[in-house]
Amino acid sequence: MEMGNGKQGGIMKLIEQTNSQKRVFTGRLIHVRHDEVTLPDGTETIREVVEHPGGVAIAALTDQNELLLVDQFRYAQQRIMREVPAGKREPGEDPLVTAKRELQEETGYTAETFEFMGEMVPTGAYLEETIQMYWAKGLTFVGTHLDEDEFLNCVKVPLKDVVDQVMRGEIIDGKTIAMTLKLQALLEEEQ
Repeated sequence: MEMGNGKQGGIMKLIEQTNSQKRVFTGRLIHVRHDEVTLPDGTETIREVVEHPGGVAIAALTDQNELLLVDQFRYAQQRIMREVPAGKREPGEDPLVTAKRELQEETGYTAETFEFMGEMVPTGAYLEETIQMYWAKGLTFVGTHLDEDEFLNCVKVPLKDVVDQVMRGEIIDGKTIAMTLKLQALLEEEQ
């Protein structure tokens, strides 16, 4: 049932019209734009948009129902965070190619199969990034190949323990929360 916006009793048009775009920052990983837009009511304003090429995240589950996670220091948060393996897509790169590369680089494992689990948007308010999510099965250890500026530890944690850590607020990474709960639901559907 659609409720409307509470002001007019009807359904409001929600699309914002882009009038112009200007890049105001160019970085190694992200770029920032100021877009001039017209809101649905005709008002003009500025939207700040962080451009990002997108990424992938991998829920790599062992035959013993353990999830491969990585612990790494996240500078912006100033803390060590526990996350599913993930990485940035190269421009134009197929997300499955990225997923295979990032799984091996960060965990040392390859997988027999990768099942697409959907996509997630970390924060749609100002970030263009979309993360393609994969479930990796049939894991084989072949050795890690970390990027030269990447320092992390890979751990195997029983999926039920990861769910508990998410629910207690010990794991706070958005993609890891989404993938853990989605993986749990998919496994329950299979039973």
